[in-house]
Amino acid sequence: MSAAELRVRVTPHAGRNELAGEREGVLLVRVTAPPEAGKANAAACKVVARALGIAPSRVTVARGAGSRQKSLRIEGVDQKRLKAALRAPEAKQ
Repeated sequence: MSAAELRVRVTPHAGRNELAGEREGVLLVRVTAPPEAGKANAAACKVVARALGIAPSRVTVARGAGSRQKSLRIEGVDQKRLKAALRAPEAKQ
């Protein structure tokens, strides 16, 4: 099964859960969860999974669990499909 990696910057304690665009090749993810006990990481995985239309269990933190800058591993999605899905207008809302 294929897997893709996605670089993200997570902002915890945001007003809402959303994809907030891209800056320098890094996807900006805002989550309402606090950055404690992995809550913000789990919320970021759910936001990305929802944008891709896949199960949240298929998105995991590969690197950077304690940092705002992370690499997420998305199972069953190739890099081409990942880029196309995240550039779609509905993914930005």
